[in-house]
This record gives sequence, C-alpha cells and structure tokens, in this order.
Amino acid sequence: MRFGTFIPQGWRHDLVDIAPADQWTLMRDLAQRADAGPWESLWVYDHFHTVPVPSQEATHEAWTLMSAFAASTSRIRLGQMCTCMGYRNPAYLAKVAATVDHVSAGRVEMGIGAGWYEHEWRAYGYGFPRIGDRLAMLAEGVEIMRQAWETGQATLDGAHYQVDGAIVQPQPVQQGGIPMWIAGGGEKKTLRIAAQYASYTNWSSDPEEFSHKKQVFEAHCADLGRDPGEVVLSTNFNTVVGATEAEVADRLDAIEVRVRPHLGDATDGFMAEYRGGRGLVGTPAQVIERLQAMRERGLGYAIHYFPELAYDRSGVELFESEVIPALS
Repeated sequence: MRFGTFIPQGWRHDLVDIAPADQWTLMRDLAQRADAGPWESLWVYDHFHTVPVPSQEATHEAWTLMSAFAASTSRIRLGQMCTCMGYRNPAYLAKVAATVDHVSAGRVEMGIGAGWYEHEWRAYGYGFPRIGDRLAMLAEGVEIMRQAWETGQATLDGAHYQVDGAIVQPQPVQQGGIPMWIAGGGEKKTLRIAAQYASYTNWSSDPEEFSHKKQVFEAHCADLGRDPGEVVLSTNFNTVVGATEAEVADRLDAIEVRVRPHLGDATDGFMAEYRGGRGLVGTPAQVIERLQAMRERGLGYAIHYFPELAYDRSGVELFESEVIPALS
C-alpha cells in the first residue's frame, strides 16, 4: 500500500489559534517533515471557505500552496484532493499545473473533481450549476488539460468551455503529462470519466461502498476497452491513532476542546466523523487491521488527514513508525 498525508491549511479548522502570520511557516515545516519521512505524497484541499461551517478562519489556497511546496521540498509528490473544475478555466489550470511541475522537477499530481460546496461556489460568484452541468464541465476540462499536456496546446468547442489553440508551454516535465486523479463516486458520469482518463481514482473509504464503486468503475473500463489494472484505487482517511484506546480517547477530547469555541453547535456533527466509526480511529493494531481489509478490497493508495497535526505530531509519528512499515 502507498501512503499520502494532508498538510493542514485551515479548511477543517485545523489551524485555529495559530496566528495567520505563523501559518505558512508551520505548513512549510510540516511539508518538509513529510518530505524527509516515509510518505509518497502530500496533499491539500481545494477550498476557499471552512467546513463544517463557513467562518473567518484562514483557508489557504491550494495551487498557491502547490507552488510554495514545490519550491520548499525536494522528493515528495504534490497533490490536491481535489481541485474543483469550476473554479478555474481549464486551459489556465493546465498552464498553472505545468508551471508547478517545472518548479517541482516533475512531482505534481492533478486531483480533479466536479465540486460540491455550494456556499463557496455562490460566495465567489461561480453560481452553482446543476450536477449534470458540473460533471460536463469536468469532462470538458479534463479533455482540455489532456490535450494541453500531451501536445502543448488545446482546442475544444464545448458546451461549457471554449478554447482555440490555447498554448501551454512549457509542457509538464512528466512524460505524457501530469497524472490525473479523478475524484468522486458518481456512477454514471464521474466513474466513466475516471475509466477514460484517470491514472488514479478516489472515492469513499466505507468498505462496502468502496467495493460497490469498484465494480461500477470496472464495468465502465470494460465498456471503454480499458484494463482497470492500469488505474490505482485510492481513498482518504480522517485518522487519529494512539498507543492505547485511552490515549485515543484523550486525543479525541483534545480535538473537540480545540474546535468547539469556533464551531459551537456544529461541533457534535464535526466530531461524529471520529467518534462514530467513520474515521480511521484506533490503536496501531486496529488501524492496520482496517487498512489491510481495505487492501483486500483493492485499495492501493491511502491518503491520511490527521486533525491534530498542526498541534501534536506524536500521532503521525506513531503512524509512521508502526502502521506504514506493516503495510508498505
């Protein structure tokens, strides 16, 4: 199994009580720490407003961070889970990503999806197209990026995007273009786009749902004549690990104490992810058991979000020393 880690950027209220002037230094240090460790990749989210409620807490922009991490790390691969297609013109996005690929000497991954955060869309003036239109935008945008990276230019007269000889030079460092991670589990459209274009997929970490989406994805591959074995299946885990169950409970309590002043009535819903069994929460042995079960279902790449990381690195250190060696 391959492993990636998210760097806190504020979106999940994971930089609260840290002065904004100090946040970039912290994010850079965590990225460099991951670069020196056992992780294959680091990730950020492409969002502008916090969750589970919009607030005035900082949320740092994904592609700006990609460029900064590209310049301040040397080995680790750099991804977003996932870039919202509707937030940037796809020819412009192809240009941005190609430039970051050069800054990083060929370490960029392109996580891309249709987008879902309605409050954010409307607040930034993007409207909020119906899901069919957002998925059509995703398909057209992916085609534009593919052309741009493979040929150095793109032309498409689509329903949502029109580009006419858009020049994207220099092309990415990576031969054939930047790897595509098509994120989302929509069974009619998203998984078909993934079957056509993706090097990686990303959908639910729920075991039964993961297996169901895998079957649907493989059916699309068969219909398109593609070997599904060419595509790595990934998922994200919200992870809290402690040496004992008592320590795990203490860690959850500490997270709740930290976010409650900022989330108020939304705190219980926020913590339900970790206290209700959906998150990857437990001792190293318990976490290993769950990940092994997912590997047996076909999971090849696990990306972990540690809500404590900006404040306490001991949990991720435990994960690095006990979980990764057991599964790599």
